[in-house]
Amino acid sequence: MSIRKRSTVAVLAVGVLALTGACAKGGSGGTPAGDAKPSAASTNGPSVNTAPKITIGTADDSKGPAIAPEGVVKGGTINQIGRDDLAHLDPGRIYSNVESNFALLYARQLTGYKRIAKNDYKLVGDLATDTGEVSDGGKTWKFTLKDGVKWQDGTPVTSADVKWSIERLFADYSTEGAPYVQQWLTEEDYKKAYKGPYDGKGLDNLETPDDKTIVFKFKEPHADANYALAMTTYGIVPKAKDTKEKYDKEPFSNGPYIIANHVTDKSMELERNPHWDPATDPIRGAYPDKWHLEFGFQALQVTDRFIADAGDDKKTFSFYTSVAPERLQQVLSDPTFKPRLMTQASPYTSYFYFNLDRVKDIKIRQAINYAWPTKQTQQIAGGPSSSVISTSILNPTVSGFQDYDLFNKKTKPEGDIEKAKELLAQSSNPNPTIVYAYNQTPTQERITVAIKTALEKAGIKVVAKPLNTKTWYDSVTKVDNGFDLYWGGWGADWPTAATVFPVIFGPVTDGAQNISHLKDPAIQAEIKRIQGLSDAEEANKAWGALDKTIMETVTPLVPDLNDIANSLHGSLIGGAEIDPISWVVTPNTIFVKQ
Repeated sequence: MSIRKRSTVAVLAVGVLALTGACAKGGSGGTPAGDAKPSAASTNGPSVNTAPKITIGTADDSKGPAIAPEGVVKGGTINQIGRDDLAHLDPGRIYSNVESNFALLYARQLTGYKRIAKNDYKLVGDLATDTGEVSDGGKTWKFTLKDGVKWQDGTPVTSADVKWSIERLFADYSTEGAPYVQQWLTEEDYKKAYKGPYDGKGLDNLETPDDKTIVFKFKEPHADANYALAMTTYGIVPKAKDTKEKYDKEPFSNGPYIIANHVTDKSMELERNPHWDPATDPIRGAYPDKWHLEFGFQALQVTDRFIADAGDDKKTFSFYTSVAPERLQQVLSDPTFKPRLMTQASPYTSYFYFNLDRVKDIKIRQAINYAWPTKQTQQIAGGPSSSVISTSILNPTVSGFQDYDLFNKKTKPEGDIEKAKELLAQSSNPNPTIVYAYNQTPTQERITVAIKTALEKAGIKVVAKPLNTKTWYDSVTKVDNGFDLYWGGWGADWPTAATVFPVIFGPVTDGAQNISHLKDPAIQAEIKRIQGLSDAEEANKAWGALDKTIMETVTPLVPDLNDIANSLHGSLIGGAEIDPISWVVTPNTIFVKQ
């Protein structure tokens, strides 16, 4: 990812923000996989929420406790069921929406998002007293820690912890998190600039004049640093408890809960952190006393349990499991489910990326786009009520979005096999073999059959490789991953295309998000040029134009379906809603009805 150069003008022009968050949970059909804002294609589906508004809060807004949902009840044990265990618990190694959402239970950042009302949020100080004091034209940011913020052993969170947390992101083992602040403090290839704090060397431009104050001195202006620091990657880790790689299994809490027990891929138990003070926390309600999580359940199993609504399942929800395609019409057509149904369009965009190191001929990539069985995959995933057809890189909620359809996916959603054959005849290999990696779920198995059937009609042999859903991103973000084509989801980390193109077409390294391995000099130059624009409207227009240019000149991906989540929960669950920022059921407002 290139260093971003957004001016204060660009940030202020946004005003009310439509924000999303990094990688989406892998694999459509039954779990959130991509993102969507409904278009005409979904007019027959459920009504969905609009993008949230997000404004910058004051110091008063940054005080706790969090705003309680209507009818809130404190206490009890809440249950969560889902497909996958969490691949990462170390905040510095988290860049997916599900893991970021779960980390709210035990990890805090300098800033975060406070829910004011449904679809209405403010960026506020989390551990910090406010959203930061900026000077030197946006190069210097100062944050002051609140009184009374403590670790689970009762020791105070200090500015030294904050500094350590940023510096440890440079260590070799930490490859999965967001790169923004590290790059802003050093350079684009930040791992070469600094090796982390474990040898005793710190960053000189990360200052701690006292235990309560942390000062970031960036090399260039970054008027949106307070948004970046709200990302889970920048969650605070105590120097005294940092166990490097082992921390990913046993994180130390400064949030409302402590992980009391964890049986990998089976279950997890959380209990209250006695040293968390709700008066310091404007974000997390933390209403249940305990959390019980179970893993290993596919969408159909989860859906049928929620439909039956028996026993402890009445006190159960799922962070990300949508109603299974086989049950979607039943649930949508039965009004008795309406009080327990949550519907939210995804703010992410979903793609099938080509590995450009392996699929080098653009004619082959374009042929696959034309042959793609969009209509069939949409039907398998649940039909227009569960997704809309995407034809671009940007999600419609992102500033700069422009609508276009290069490969006629909307006019010929069943695919254009003859056009694909025509392009293959002009290519370097009229009968190529594609190694296609997919999430090993029942729905993705069926989608894989549809993709394989369509591509083979065009003359493309498909070798399908199933991957573990839990470690999907760990597998496909390896540079030498051995695959030609694979799914990936992305959402703007905050609401401009400046957090899309520079990331998904940024550095090509293990763990980074440029999983197409695009290295086009002209595109990289245009990304840097747009980042330097001071006029927000001009920049947004340029990002939209670049979207189409990339698809025309490189075609690094196949746009996928953008999902609409339709999720059920048990009848004794209160305050449940899908967070429009993370597109996961938020733990901040949920409670158990007594």
